[in-house]
Amino acid sequence: MPLVRKPTLPAEHRNPAPAEVLAGLVSASCDERWAAARAAGGLPEAAAALAAALLHESDAHVREAMFTSLVRIGTRDSVARVLPMLRSHDSALRTGALDALRSSPSAAHEFLPQLLSDPDVDVRILSCELARSLPTEEASRSLCALLAHEPEINVCAAAIEVLAEVGDQAALPTLARCAQRFSQVPFLEFAIRLATNRITAAGNRG
Repeated sequence: MPLVRKPTLPAEHRNPAPAEVLAGLVSASCDERWAAARAAGGLPEAAAALAAALLHESDAHVREAMFTSLVRIGTRDSVARVLPMLRSHDSALRTGALDALRSSPSAAHEFLPQLLSDPDVDVRILSCELARSLPTEEASRSLCALLAHEPEINVCAAAIEVLAEVGDQAALPTLARCAQRFSQVPFLEFAIRLATNRITAAGNRG
């Protein structure tokens, strides 16, 4: 009579304890940090530890998992902890923060006005990208409010570039006034003309 083997049962999945997750975020092992970062997405109390670990994380995959978990936690506090990273001198950290904010349904709605009025020029430039995730009317309103008083040419250029893709016809008067203010800046005049033409053409098609 042949020997019948018992089927091998799958190993029982075990959720790590919160203390284990927090310890894993600062592990010397890249794999352990990645696993802890993934598990932390289910722990609202891990937001502060994730944000702190991000400032020192050098591995791109672990950093991505940490950003993803901060957004997945989904509290105002967890998303707000991403904002200061837009000021980082580390370009990878700035890019990761921007991508994380883009992927948060509520981040652009709640934090964009604050970010567009930030005293840091680079933060205002990066924040224009968040408007792409807004409905057209809201994106136009937010970026036009910025253009109405923005003194920095590069910030205006970033806002105009986004308006060219997501703006509506309500943005046309603001673009015209911006063209008058910066009439001595050829590249900005060209960008405004391009945005105006695209928005007008889109409106005519609609």
